[in-house]
Amino acid sequence: MRLLVVGRLSGQLATAVKMAMAHGAKVNHVERADQATEQLRRGQGADLLMVDYRIDIASLIAANEAERIHVPVVACGVDADAREAADAIRAGAKEFIPLPPDAELIAAVLSAVADDAKPMILADPAMKAVVQLADQVAGSEASILITGESGVGKEVMARHLHTRSRRADKPFISVNCAAIPDNLLESELFGHEKGAFTGAVARRIGKFEEADGGTLLLDEISEMDVRLQAKLLRAIQERVIDRVGGSKPVPVNIRIIATSNRDLAKSVAEGSFREDLLYRLNVVNLRIPSLRERPGDIAVLAEHFVKKYAAANGVPVKPMAPAAIRAVTAHPWHGNVRELENAMHRAVLLSVGPEIDVDAIRLPDGRPLLGGAMAGAPAAAAYDPGVAGQAAQVADALNRSFVGQTVAEMEKTLILDTLSHCLGNRTHAANILGISIRTLRNKLNEYAEQGTTIPAPQSGVANAYGSAG
Repeated sequence: MRLLVVGRLSGQLATAVKMAMAHGAKVNHVERADQATEQLRRGQGADLLMVDYRIDIASLIAANEAERIHVPVVACGVDADAREAADAIRAGAKEFIPLPPDAELIAAVLSAVADDAKPMILADPAMKAVVQLADQVAGSEASILITGESGVGKEVMARHLHTRSRRADKPFISVNCAAIPDNLLESELFGHEKGAFTGAVARRIGKFEEADGGTLLLDEISEMDVRLQAKLLRAIQERVIDRVGGSKPVPVNIRIIATSNRDLAKSVAEGSFREDLLYRLNVVNLRIPSLRERPGDIAVLAEHFVKKYAAANGVPVKPMAPAAIRAVTAHPWHGNVRELENAMHRAVLLSVGPEIDVDAIRLPDGRPLLGGAMAGAPAAAAYDPGVAGQAAQVADALNRSFVGQTVAEMEKTLILDTLSHCLGNRTHAANILGISIRTLRNKLNEYAEQGTTIPAPQSGVANAYGSAG
């Protein structure tokens, strides 16, 4: 845990810092907001900003985001009243810590942020075999490619590898290659010099330098433009990078882990991914099975998420009813761990009895899991004539609804319905649709220009299971 404290270190704030250090935090300190942004820009990263509430928190967050720096903020202060605490939250702080500090509250806040080190929850032999291989290679310096469907937990596996490596006490830095436009990704990875392009008002340290000594995760690397792949290949081979607009190479010492939910060998054949880069990345391949392929994990994951979200929402932990366990185990979970986590989050909030029953476990559109019948679990229900008749009526209605539509209109309906099903998660929707994230974004931009409302990513979707990739 890297903590950057912003404000004057005196009195109770200094005491809070000592408590944070006692819980394992590595603390840096600056007095002003502009110094905090400058320190982050220079690559001296932080996992959390603890900011005096009297500092302009909204401006600090805006300055960071202008540099594409996203670090959570907690506000703190002495003698702040409820209005001032609420103002800090409205300004963008995730939490307010009153001072004098409470040791348990400090520990809880740090623990919540440190949840990035999400635990590996598993019971199925298929997943145990993958973790066994991961543990075997974690201590090496080999580049590792983690593959699997969207939402299976690829980033969780990457963090698992880092924590068991010889670099565990060094930074773990993650870059989502699908989430950053091509024209910005080079600067994000390699940094830039002042004046390198319009808007480059100061030197910016990239993720390679920020991860120096540690691990760099290149999430969804299949979405990286092929021209940038050449520069990445050089960085991996020679352990040096060139900042955008720079005049001399910068040495870096990092371990590379990459993830992809696509078949990179097929991408090589299509010309969208460099074969030599694939060889460099794929020294060891860890394929994470889908949740459908490891049913033994479903119940233990569901119970883990029940406990997690009961604690997060301040409600008692309820056991899952046997019928609920059967239903979640039988469901196909095409969105994998991410979809399961969101379903259990909803179940915690919707459950009204002493147990979490099957009625509380619902799909994003509000439909119940139907006891797993649609997953093909209870055979009697799956072949019940009444159920079959209803399914036929629904299928007929769907077919009729497409009559008279153009191909473009049908495509638009399919894309928007899939995006809604995925709670706005672009990567998941693109995976289901079988198109690239870039193609999906282009389609959504086109629809937005036509005046169509596009579903926004909902809170918690991308964070499920450690932002499972």
